Amino acid sequence: MQFDVTPVFEKNYAAWPDYRVHVNQGGTRSSKTYSLAQMFIVKLMEHTGKVLTICRKTMPSLKGTVMRDFFEILHKHDLYNGKDHNKTESTYMLNGNLVEFVAIDDPQKVRGRKRNWLWANEGNELRHEDWKQLIFRTTEKVFLDFNPSDEYHWIYDHVLTRKDCNFIKSTFLDNPFLPKELVEEILRLKDEDENYWRVYGLGEKGSSGATIYTNWELYDEEFTKEKKLKQWLFENVDDWCFGLDFGFNVPSSLIFCGFHEKTCYVREFLYEKGLTNDDLIEKLKSIDKEFPDLKLREKEIFADAAEPKSIEELYRAGFNCKKSNKDVKHGLKTVKSHKLLVHRDSINMQKEIKFYKFKEDRDGNVLDEPVKFNDHAMDAMRYGMHSYVHERMDIEDCDVDWA
Repeated sequence: MQFDVTPVFEKNYAAWPDYRVHVNQGGTRSSKTYSLAQMFIVKLMEHTGKVLTICRKTMPSLKGTVMRDFFEILHKHDLYNGKDHNKTESTYMLNGNLVEFVAIDDPQKVRGRKRNWLWANEGNELRHEDWKQLIFRTTEKVFLDFNPSDEYHWIYDHVLTRKDCNFIKSTFLDNPFLPKELVEEILRLKDEDENYWRVYGLGEKGSSGATIYTNWELYDEEFTKEKKLKQWLFENVDDWCFGLDFGFNVPSSLIFCGFHEKTCYVREFLYEKGLTNDDLIEKLKSIDKEFPDLKLREKEIFADAAEPKSIEELYRAGFNCKKSNKDVKHGLKTVKSHKLLVHRDSINMQKEIKFYKFKEDRDGNVLDEPVKFNDHAMDAMRYGMHSYVHERMDIEDCDVDWA
């Protein structure tokens, strides 16, 4: 096999025999996920009879990242065979090795499996107890990758301090295949926000800074047919809408916003890059089919007003898609005037909301404008909440000290 690889691949491959635990801390677009996928495929072709578990907090997140990269690499190098892919069980047989893709949102999945190799993608999403159960049941090599957006985390205290731990830090500069436009976008963070540049540019541990939303907590009600979604909506929500942020090189994000007095239940139903409008329409149809009680075609979908063509295409496809009210200042004010309940499976929302902050000038003064980076779910949530509220009541009803 002839792979085009990055220094991230080379460092992990070289360190394989010398350490049990390998931690990859990286900034945005450093190639750590793709490079680790390449490395594991190479190792699977060098061995047989192994079990590799690739895990993340939820299956939707896993499918949208590692699984997509893993199977893209297999296809690219003519290693994919449909007969070896059990899509129901999310497993793949490669060279006599079992590769299983596992979500850690079910404790039994953590405790009931044993493996030779483990790869915990976006490991900072996991609880420390999840990690302990996973590593107890791994006999050989353990890999963990994460983005250092948390100022404090069990990874720093309980993993990086191990004597058998190999630490690799990477940045976008370690990815020679990154398009020039994305490099320039990341470099803009130098002038945009010092903390964002530190985390996403330099791959170093961040600090919370001028966090915008502190008015949120998690809820864990299941959104499944078996759990009677219709009954849950009837008992908890007076009305609801959706917010939509379009993307292609960045994720498209669809957020449910369910209102009850001054509380808003929010959950991501879509967070995925590379979607054309046709792809997006098919995704919406799939969500509507799986969750008919959400009435996705009937309820308002407030979308990015800067994309009138996309809004019209969704409208013609049968969805009640409208231009959102994009007033950022009053939109933030509206969101901050509600208690936000974020669904526990909305991993991307949680990552964004924890690190969503106001700009600061060079003297550390907080400005009234958010940093425009990794804010796709935040924008979608604001589009939905503010547009819905703005259409139905006087904006002064949402008066809070938001700055």
